[in-house]
Amino acid sequence: MYEHKRANREIYFIWWTWSKIIMNYRGRNMIIDSFDDRSIAKINPTPKENRLKCDACIITFSNVIEDYVLNNYDVEQFSTYKMVTGTFPIYKINFNGKIFAFYKTLLGAPASVGTLEDVTREIDTNKFVVFGGAGCLDKNIVHGKIMIPTYSYRDEGTSYHYAPASDFIQIKNSEIVAEFMKSKKLPYVLGKNWTTDSFYRETENNISKRKNDGCISVEMECSAMQAVCDFRGLELYYFLTSGDLLDSPEWNKRRVDGEFKGTQHDTRHFDIAIELADFLT
Repeated sequence: MYEHKRANREIYFIWWTWSKIIMNYRGRNMIIDSFDDRSIAKINPTPKENRLKCDACIITFSNVIEDYVLNNYDVEQFSTYKMVTGTFPIYKINFNGKIFAFYKTLLGAPASVGTLEDVTREIDTNKFVVFGGAGCLDKNIVHGKIMIPTYSYRDEGTSYHYAPASDFIQIKNSEIVAEFMKSKKLPYVLGKNWTTDSFYRETENNISKRKNDGCISVEMECSAMQAVCDFRGLELYYFLTSGDLLDSPEWNKRRVDGEFKGTQHDTRHFDIAIELADFLT
């Protein structure tokens, strides 16, 4: 009887020890525990007193689209945002009696979120229209078609500093974006998205998992951009261009070198973005 009780105590001790080790490990190392809304950040994006009041802000990732806007719209540079990699312009666009801010952001969740935070110091608006390219996870979606994310899988680190941990974050204005596309008779598809930090680690197994989750697209910013907008009380309106195809035996670029049509450099998608901003305001 004594030996039996001692054995039970030893088993309990081993379980208790390992449970504490695992809990401590998780507490120190797991990114999902990083969200903290109970204490104040040491550094905050303080709005400037003379920041530009505008109806909405339009964000691109493309240098080709930036050049197109400068050459085809009523644009002037009014400010900049600064990073260690350089100083980047922020523009004002006059369109249909409204004022829109416009800037080119950087690739990836940390850079695009940090840039948005910095830009809010320079402009006064709560509406942000973001568009870019995405890999396609469904071979039935044609090249160049507009994809509107409804939820985004959070396979990046930035969003966990702005929102409680979850697998997906809702892209809450997707139906409004779809309503606009429908009003303009533009072909589109709604579906879940996968945001990842690593372009070169979109593995076969992970692609299969995300497809089983219902994801139709993969890119590198959406879930984090939604998280920061939710945290700051901003409204995000997001659409993607169906680009390269991952739903095939081999990666299919679905374009030739130098081709812009149907890619993230397709200038027609800025025309859609500014019409969407006009529709929203």
